[in-house]
Amino acid sequence: MSFMPQPTRARFRPSFGTQVLASMAIGVLLGLIARAIGSPDGVPNALAQTLATIGSIFVQLLKVLVPPLIFTAIVASIANFGEMKNAARLAGQTLLWFALTALIAVSIGLALGTILQPGAHAHAEGVTAAAHAASSASWLDFLKGLVPANILGLTVATKLENGGASTSLSINTLQIVVISIVIGIAALRSGEAAAPFLAFIRSLLAITRRILSWVIRLTPIGTIGLLGTAVAQYGWTTLAQLGAFAGAIYLGLAIVLLGVYPALLALNGLSPAHFFRTAWPAIQLGFVSRSSIGTLPVTEAVTERLGVPRPYAAFAVPLGATTKMDGCAAIYPAVASLFIAQFYGIALGPSDYLLIAFVSVIGSAATAGMTGAVVMLTLTLSTLGLPLEGIGLLLAIDPILDMGRTAVNVAGQALVPLIVSRREGMLEGAPQEDDPLASVEGPA
Repeated sequence: MSFMPQPTRARFRPSFGTQVLASMAIGVLLGLIARAIGSPDGVPNALAQTLATIGSIFVQLLKVLVPPLIFTAIVASIANFGEMKNAARLAGQTLLWFALTALIAVSIGLALGTILQPGAHAHAEGVTAAAHAASSASWLDFLKGLVPANILGLTVATKLENGGASTSLSINTLQIVVISIVIGIAALRSGEAAAPFLAFIRSLLAITRRILSWVIRLTPIGTIGLLGTAVAQYGWTTLAQLGAFAGAIYLGLAIVLLGVYPALLALNGLSPAHFFRTAWPAIQLGFVSRSSIGTLPVTEAVTERLGVPRPYAAFAVPLGATTKMDGCAAIYPAVASLFIAQFYGIALGPSDYLLIAFVSVIGSAATAGMTGAVVMLTLTLSTLGLPLEGIGLLLAIDPILDMGRTAVNVAGQALVPLIVSRREGMLEGAPQEDDPLASVEGPA
């Protein structure tokens, strides 16, 4: 028997991005299988239920970290901002780029809606208007929503169904942002008296980020559940009813994501390839989860990996997750508004186009913490005086459209802090080895 040491084989470990890509393929395959099995007796089959459970647990794990991450990150970043001479300039530049990219996106949406005329190709007999149960949005709702109902930013809702009542708690992310900003400014103005509090906040932020790194490692598993559930529930055949409209939306999203964003990066001396390679985990998670808020922890992590300083990223990314929505609040309402006007034979003039652009650029904040694109479209249609019943025409394919919209939203939320950091000369190198999020990478 030989006791000579045997050469060890190098173990192949696929990159994080490769794992996610493989998980997407597996998710689609399992979703197709679950859809083929069907729902015997109206009950989802075991595979569909398993996929839905995996996906919902993963999103729930991400969402439970959102409140402490937003609160600690914003309070700590404002405290750090106090030591920066250009804090006000950074905030102003961030909002300016939010508005600029939204204006470009809504302009593309209006151009596509005018050129492709998706509403002219939809026929009433092929499209059924669904009951529209979404609450209407208004500027007054936005102003009232800024005022926190409680210190935790929680909203309690009671719904009567089947002769009983069910109560649910929801988090108003915009109110948490407002609370965090106020407390951060107050702590900054309190001087030495607030030092113990800020030390605690920084410690809590470090703990939250460590837990987040554990959850992020579950992304491949969560992707299988989320994408598999989407394919099992909706498939791709529902696109046939509103094919022209869906095509216009996804064409607009592709132009912004693959055309406008790379152009802005190149004009600012940044590599589009590096951006997409690094930001891929957040973009793909936004696609499968359909939630900018649920993706927020990953978006902030990849933004820091792009070189954006942590204090600024902790301020800009949570703000962007609630107000920076090029997909939901710019492209979608522009194309959808023109679709509904064309469907009902209502002519729109130049002033209406300007009004759509204004609402899309300024009004995205009015949907923060609410039901994203549907509420934004309600706000736009109400402002234009177009029939709200038209929203029901689009609800059948909204989940499929929401995937692409959210992916673009998330990409924009990482893009703006990167551009601002580059223009302000603040870009940093790669994260240190002890960074708990250093393993989050794009595809190989």
